[in-house]
Amino acid sequence: MNISGNTILITGGGSGIGRALAEALHAKGNKVIIAGRREALLDEVTAANPGMASMLLDIQDKADIEAFARQAVERFPALNAVIQNAGIMKPENVPAVDNLAIAEETITTNLLGPIRLTTALLPHFLKQPSATILTVSSGLAFVPLAATPTYSATKAAIHSWSIGLREQLKNTSVGVIEIAPPYVQTELMGAHQAVDPAAMPLADFIAEVMTILESGETREVIVERCKPLRFAEANGTFAQVFAGLNAQHR
Repeated sequence: MNISGNTILITGGGSGIGRALAEALHAKGNKVIIAGRREALLDEVTAANPGMASMLLDIQDKADIEAFARQAVERFPALNAVIQNAGIMKPENVPAVDNLAIAEETITTNLLGPIRLTTALLPHFLKQPSATILTVSSGLAFVPLAATPTYSATKAAIHSWSIGLREQLKNTSVGVIEIAPPYVQTELMGAHQAVDPAAMPLADFIAEVMTILESGETREVIVERCKPLRFAEANGTFAQVFAGLNAQHR
């Protein structure tokens, strides 16, 4: 993926990692379109970044995704990249049997949403000289957080899906790059996370991601803070990393 000269759609672009990536890529000379459900947040971001565009998208709504994809291609015919960043992360108390609604919402948002949007955009991407699908998984795809079992499972599924999609598209003009964040200072799990000293500062995470993308990485963007999780199984440290992670977030 070239780091500039693209037309990039970023879901969940109104806050957190999505907004930070949007601003970093916008600064590199890309046309950036942010998408999300909260219009006020989208307007705030575009006002602060002249030239950036926004579109409303309900990633949980299959019909809305299909209509959104048609409109996005019509408005931005040069669209050649999507960052599937929209996601939710909520704790579940499985023994109390009160988790099913959260589980279903999480699967719809984190897994079905990216699959549906990619499917809707792919015919257009395949016509481009070069296009990129960037998925956002998590370090928890490799070592799960017990308090958020469905979130961890959806991110493991996104990792597996990215591998399969990359293989199926290997002889086309469309590349697939997976970004796996560690625990980052955003409000994904609430305001406390944004100031948690145990989390990676958002600016540091974005800077490292941009450096890796600029290096020409074509498969996985794994920052140093995420490597203990990503390679725990291969390194034979899964049990220790799992225990430490879940003790920290109890």
